Amino acid sequence: MFNNIKEQTAKAVQGASEFGQRANTQINSFAEKTADRAVEGASTTNSPVLGTLSEECIKASRTLEKFIDKEEMENGFDNIIPVKVLQQAKGLAIFTVLKAGFLWSGRAGSGIVIARLPDRRWSAPTAIATGGVGFGAQIGADLTDFVLVLNSDEAVHAFSKGGNVTLGGSLAVSAGPIGAGNEASITGEIGSKPAPLFSYSKSKGLFAGVSIEGTALIELSKSNASFYGKPVKAEQILKGEVEPPVEGKVLYDTLKKAEERDPY
Repeated sequence: MFNNIKEQTAKAVQGASEFGQRANTQINSFAEKTADRAVEGASTTNSPVLGTLSEECIKASRTLEKFIDKEEMENGFDNIIPVKVLQQAKGLAIFTVLKAGFLWSGRAGSGIVIARLPDRRWSAPTAIATGGVGFGAQIGADLTDFVLVLNSDEAVHAFSKGGNVTLGGSLAVSAGPIGAGNEASITGEIGSKPAPLFSYSKSKGLFAGVSIEGTALIELSKSNASFYGKPVKAEQILKGEVEPPVEGKVLYDTLKKAEERDPY
């Protein structure tokens, strides 16, 4: 009888041990998946604070990916930049803006501008910051990723001359066409030419669809000097006088994919 009790006790201990191991395995698995989701969530959210050249190129690449991802369209978010629009672009401004306010609102952010060179390559990036103030009954915060497609040499020049560029003034902005690449119209509303700038945005927060009009884009000469290890002007960068950096490979690869993808 004592032996039977001993055997039953041993089985109970073994069963409890196995249950504990399974529970630990499930807890560890849950913790790992939760951590992975947290990392994934963090990796898909861009910071409005300017980082290093490498970080800015990664951010720009990640932002552009959001506007060429076919799954976004299949899930009902038809905000895809058509292939044709990117193929004909003279330049791109890619940046993230944080807008927050209570009665009045302020916005701040950062990003980069690149230009199309005569040989069809993309230039090295020049750093920009954004700013602006608005008024009205607004409460909350919003983080928005923007891609501005520069459709003319004049638009590129506006970002090359240094100082501030205020959007919506002499440099008109219109919502960019979306949908199937080869069928998208890019004529805009200025005669037979496309609008100087096409705007694309994706927001997270309470100010979804925040307007880009009135936003000031500012050249960051000190950041460019930090990027390239010497004083360099935006005009030199966007004219191709600065060699595209190795750190920009991730962005250039994404641009290549964006321009060579099948229209959808």
